[in-house]
Amino acid sequence: MTKFLTINLVFTAIWGAISASFSPANLILGFAVGALSLFLIRRELQPVAYPVRPIKLFLLTALFFKELAISATKVALLVIQPKMVLKPGIFAYPLTVKSDFEIALLANLITLTPGTLSVDVSDDRRTLYVHALDCADPGGLRRDIANGFERRIKEAFE
Repeated sequence: MTKFLTINLVFTAIWGAISASFSPANLILGFAVGALSLFLIRRELQPVAYPVRPIKLFLLTALFFKELAISATKVALLVIQPKMVLKPGIFAYPLTVKSDFEIALLANLITLTPGTLSVDVSDDRRTLYVHALDCADPGGLRRDIANGFERRIKEAFE
């Protein structure tokens, strides 16, 4: 119960900051909206125990920052060229991670990396659809994801 109250008080403070008004009436409204929001997602807030390997999690984080730097550089170089030779497209990536958490983490890491965007997950949660700025070699992109983010996620959380 105190966890929900603490979260709602943080929501209320954010509400006040965003609306630029810390009047009592506005804070009461923010508290009510926060309480309603927490009530609607109460099942999702229950703790779920995932085995976490801290060193592997650090390696996943390091991989993300490495990929972020490489991808940002590649995209910047593509954009400044006078004639952009790109083959944008969407490819299907077969998932080997199983849990919703792992799928969401993989999709977010892909989306946060410049030049790629997670578009959708199939209903059976076996395929992730990814848009790539340069999809000339979808097989190579699949290998990069499998040997990079997905492998590190499985090492850190399975």
